[in-house]
Amino acid sequence: MRSFLSIFALLAAVLLMPISAMAELPVPAHIKPPVGEHQGENVPQPIEFPHNRHVKDMKINCMYCHTYARRSKVAGIPPTSKCMGCHSVIATDKPRIQTLTEYWEKGESPRWKKVHDVPDYVHFTHEKHIKRFVFNADFPVEDVQQVCGLCHGEIREMTVAEKKKPLNMGFCQRCHQANGGPGDCWKCHK
Repeated sequence: MRSFLSIFALLAAVLLMPISAMAELPVPAHIKPPVGEHQGENVPQPIEFPHNRHVKDMKINCMYCHTYARRSKVAGIPPTSKCMGCHSVIATDKPRIQTLTEYWEKGESPRWKKVHDVPDYVHFTHEKHIKRFVFNADFPVEDVQQVCGLCHGEIREMTVAEKKKPLNMGFCQRCHQANGGPGDCWKCHK
């Protein structure tokens, strides 16, 4: 079963690879990005997850691991089984993969901590934003990291994810105003 998952994971990763490498993370032409930066403390994680290795070097699509982004409010953290689909055979000599394997063999998942969080009274939906800026805009799905980067920053340059955008009301309002998003309070607030 594990070898089947490994082959499936590798095949899916290859199919979701963008055709061309990007030197810089460009802003999609159909989006006016909101201005704003965030400086804060980094959120420690149980295992240093190298986004740069997976996104930039391996060119794995954001939605391959965060599969719920296109159909749910939350993007989701991949289950350990998805990680092990590749890492039961790839980079098994690396300390962080050995730590991940220990979790897997104990039937546990690493306790990842949220980095990009909004207050409980804010209703943010990944699905609507992905639909609006990718699927309804006929934007190439293989370049989705450009859209994700508007709120999450240059994830492909990070090891452990860091919050680089403020994700506050002013940041969201500027984006809604510049890109024709709804201005009704109840669209974003519970």
